[in-house]
Amino acid sequence: MAEMVHLHVHTQYSLLDGAAPIEQLATAAQSMGMKAMAITDHGVMYGVLKFYQAMAKAGIKPILGCEVYVARRSRHDRVAKVDDDPFHLVLLAQNAAGYVNLMRLVSAAHLEGFYYRPRVDRELLAAHNEGLIALSACLSGEVASALLAGRNEAAQAAAAWYGEVFKDRFYLELQDQGLADQRKVNRGLLELAKSLGLPVVATNDVHYLKREDARIHDVLLCIQTGKTINDPDRMRFPTDAFYLRSAEEMRRVFADLPEALANTLAVAEQCDLRLELDRHILPEYKTPHGERPEEYLRELCLQALAEKYGENSAARERLEYELKVIGEMGFSGYFLVVWDLIRFARSRGIMVGPGRGSAAGSIVAYLLGITQLDPLRHGLLFERFLNPERVTMPDIDMDFCYERRGEVIAYIREKYGDDRVAQIVTFGTMAARAAVRDVGRVMGLPYGEVDRIAKLIPHELGITLDNALAASPELQRLVGEEPRIKNLWEIARAVEGFPRHASTHAAGVVIAPRPLTEYLPLTRSAEGEVATQLPMEDIEAIGLLKMDFLGLRTLTVIRDTLRLVKEETGEEVDLAQIPWRDALTAELLQKGYTAGVFQLESGGMRRLLMQLRPEGFEDLVPLVALYRPGPLGSGMVEDFIRSRHGERPVVYPHPMLEPILRETYGIILYQEQVMQICNRMGGFSLGEADLVRRAMGKKKPEVLASMRQKFVEGAVAQGVDPAKAMEIFDLMEFFAGYGFNKSHSAAYAWVVYQTAYLKAHYPREYMAALLTSVMGASDKITMYIEECRRMGLAILPPDVNYSYADFRPEGAGIRFGLLAVKNLGEGAIAAVLAERAKRGSFRSLYDFCTRLDTGLLNRRVIESMVRAGVFGSTGKTRRQMLEVLDEACDRMRRTGSGNRDQLSFFDLEELGFVPAGSGEQWPDLPEFPQATLLAMEKEYLGVYISGHPLDPWRERFRQNHVLPLAELEEETGDREVIVGGVVTGWRRMTTKAGKAMATFRLEDLTGAIEVLLFPKLYETVGELHNDEVVLVKGRLDVAEEARKLLASQVRVLEEKRGAASHV
Repeated sequence: MAEMVHLHVHTQYSLLDGAAPIEQLATAAQSMGMKAMAITDHGVMYGVLKFYQAMAKAGIKPILGCEVYVARRSRHDRVAKVDDDPFHLVLLAQNAAGYVNLMRLVSAAHLEGFYYRPRVDRELLAAHNEGLIALSACLSGEVASALLAGRNEAAQAAAAWYGEVFKDRFYLELQDQGLADQRKVNRGLLELAKSLGLPVVATNDVHYLKREDARIHDVLLCIQTGKTINDPDRMRFPTDAFYLRSAEEMRRVFADLPEALANTLAVAEQCDLRLELDRHILPEYKTPHGERPEEYLRELCLQALAEKYGENSAARERLEYELKVIGEMGFSGYFLVVWDLIRFARSRGIMVGPGRGSAAGSIVAYLLGITQLDPLRHGLLFERFLNPERVTMPDIDMDFCYERRGEVIAYIREKYGDDRVAQIVTFGTMAARAAVRDVGRVMGLPYGEVDRIAKLIPHELGITLDNALAASPELQRLVGEEPRIKNLWEIARAVEGFPRHASTHAAGVVIAPRPLTEYLPLTRSAEGEVATQLPMEDIEAIGLLKMDFLGLRTLTVIRDTLRLVKEETGEEVDLAQIPWRDALTAELLQKGYTAGVFQLESGGMRRLLMQLRPEGFEDLVPLVALYRPGPLGSGMVEDFIRSRHGERPVVYPHPMLEPILRETYGIILYQEQVMQICNRMGGFSLGEADLVRRAMGKKKPEVLASMRQKFVEGAVAQGVDPAKAMEIFDLMEFFAGYGFNKSHSAAYAWVVYQTAYLKAHYPREYMAALLTSVMGASDKITMYIEECRRMGLAILPPDVNYSYADFRPEGAGIRFGLLAVKNLGEGAIAAVLAERAKRGSFRSLYDFCTRLDTGLLNRRVIESMVRAGVFGSTGKTRRQMLEVLDEACDRMRRTGSGNRDQLSFFDLEELGFVPAGSGEQWPDLPEFPQATLLAMEKEYLGVYISGHPLDPWRERFRQNHVLPLAELEEETGDREVIVGGVVTGWRRMTTKAGKAMATFRLEDLTGAIEVLLFPKLYETVGELHNDEVVLVKGRLDVAEEARKLLASQVRVLEEKRGAASHV
């Protein structure tokens, strides 16, 4: 057994500073024979649970701690160059009370004391030190800093204070990584130890595993600070000795101080923290009359059962079974919590989704209104959601209107307490490509060389550097032959997967029955929201209730469509009552007219729709399950479609399975079908069948072997041939890799069907709501405007006398919303609409300027409105209005906000006191050319409305097979393409070699892509101009998330010059 343990260790969760991965630390501690190890990351506890689990698994005692920052004065003081350099202090949890205090301290540091770094102060330490051991830390500790500065009295006073507060739990920390300052400080610390009777302890401030890993740590620091390793002024550690030294190495370093090493063992002995994991910690739902949650849940369900099913014995039997399982598993309160949230949202008119994931298989969830699909009608299984054979926390994900999701979270905070609700942290990690790029930049390698290496890594989810190297002979050659690339690869591999930064999970919220700091540490997100320091999977391990509240834009579109339908027609559409089969909706789907329809926009999905020819909702359920990489590449989709249309005979593996596989034409498509086969043929309970499904999904051979045997025995007992039973089990195992959750597929298919139905029956209202939802996203607006034109819906320009803030149906078309106008804000729009409602339409630009307040609309805003064509209905041209703009704005200033309620000059016209238009001077000027007007629209609205530069080229592009840019989104490999569009965002740049090149954004009627012109082509092409129409031939680069086109030829098209076949 080692003679010491490490009590000051930084893992990879000391972000971009710690280079010691937790798993490797556990392995190293085990091989060194150390019986304990501490985690003490800088100011955070991000990694404590993973550290606890890894060390416990390795048989090492985990000591959970943190190297906190201590404010020089109060944590509330924030004076530059005074409070921005706090002291360090190492805190270790002795027991459960100490762990809770550590979480409180670290949370307070983030929520109350953050100033450059999260800071505690003496007040907090005095209040929350029970169960904590304190070490005086490194040279940045308060005692060490005073000694180093020669302020011995201050050092003694600080050491005495800590000794008094922590009693016998304060240790003076000795370190020796070969620094002269450390030797000086250590002498002072030993003197203080003697004079004050304080114990000493030896640590090594571990930041990486091995001495040679110092270079990895150096690279991390450079990534953090934006420096390169060639920068002499970069932040770096002075020696390479901050590694996980063995006990023998530590004994040699501290040969004269054996008690300092012995005290590390003494500290470890004092620490005995045991975390209680894998339990369920649910918030308490208070029932109206103090009933038990089980009783109230039953009451609610029985009320809804009568309403939705009437006298239905199958539904009653299913309900009783589910209530029994839910009650025995202790989750009745959970269902009430979720029901209450959904009820609140609906009571406030907040659009709620139909329920995602496996929860759609629960009749209890359906009766409570948590989900919207009848699980009996659609054959959805409860055990896929909640398995009585495997007690795990239910997971009901909820979708809300994305504009109002915050109201639901605010309700939770109000109901359960601000200190019991938080959002959840997530970590951006250095994935394979990012690691190569970060390390390459830090090493000072040429961008082109690093880019070439990064692009050799396949663009696949979860790809690792090892996988990439194994798959690419070119990478193997480069890494094997070029020392610089080998070094880059080795360091990138070392940091791959390290957390790079903390952010907030898009949907996750945690709710606790007591203050959260009793369970986990908290931080504050960049947006100012309170968030956990532990990620989703750690929260689940603790057993806290984690819920996903996703803001879904589609729900906002549905809400706005229903509102517009009611405003336009007076009709109130109840989506719960729409027919499961509808001719108009089927026609839209079968023709692939699904731009703007939830989940059905891609070209691949539209092609699949046209092949499948769905007739109603039920046909969309398998569609959602089929359109995934596995089925698409397996031949399953083709078999399904041919069988559906009678072009392929439907064959069942066994007659017993026909009722299960009839809806999917003999193909095992859903995970639930695997469960049903195990139940029907193998004699498994549905709970056991779910375990089989999970084992198949996770490919657990030892578990599958025993399950296979049981399945065969059960099948044989029902007269099935053993060989056939084996064949069917193998078939299930094969399809399990492709199987999809039918409950999830059905729930999403319901949203798909609703949006398709609304688009088919209420096209103006739906497209107006859709356009409003993507306001500001010019690519999407362009695409949906083109779809409107295909549908025969005119797009009307924004107009001061007809537009509202959002897009609205008008006549046979859709009127642009004022919010789309550049520089025009919500406050100004509200003022315009209020004035229009009060005194009627604006008759001219002069009238407008006289009636509106200069505090909300200045010259810049009004000019934007003129250029965007907002005053078109007043009868004057944009050129005329720009000519008199200064005079009109000057009249606005002269009128002043104090005279708004008096009769204006234009009111006098209305009353007949003066002739209409008196006092207005309009120059006799022709309107700008059409090309200029289009350019104005593009600049001030983000899109073209009155026409499009591509209008003269549409047919020629089609005849010459010029690809629509939207189709490039589905390309999976690099290939040469010819595309055409309008130049925007033209930008000239210079390479490191001093040569000129350029980049621009190419836009057509379906999408956009970035185009790169490298120096050789740039010399030929020269300068392009925004709004020019060009054809581009080039290689599509799909290696990065943002696709690019590497141009080899570019031709400017002029209408008079003719054909589109110049390339």
